Amino acid sequence: MGTAKRRIRVPPMTEAAAGQLMSRLDERVSAFAGQIDELEGAVGMQILGRLFGWKVLVLVHNKRTIRKYEEILGINVREEFPDVGPLAPKSVGLEFVEKAGKFWKAVSGDYSVPDKRDIEA
Repeated sequence: MGTAKRRIRVPPMTEAAAGQLMSRLDERVSAFAGQIDELEGAVGMQILGRLFGWKVLVLVHNKRTIRKYEEILGINVREEFPDVGPLAPKSVGLEFVEKAGKFWKAVSGDYSVPDKRDIEA
């Protein structure tokens, strides 16, 4: 019989922080011209970055994609997000590279990470 996973609690955003985030997203989306799938990916990165942290983002995306999304959003992921967010423990890839002590080698592509995009329940 398996053990039950502990539910991770995500601290809620303050009303002011949520309003500021939505205002900034509204502004960036309104000013955007390009492919809608790129915009969708960038907005998703903004939301998930707060929850998972920048380490998970740079592990699963290549440098070009991160730069493109940063440009769309007008942010720098390492300044905008914590290195690990409250849901980072759900990242299979981050857990794998941290145990191996090879985070930056994995980011650069010098270390293969199986299932690096998978999230556990």
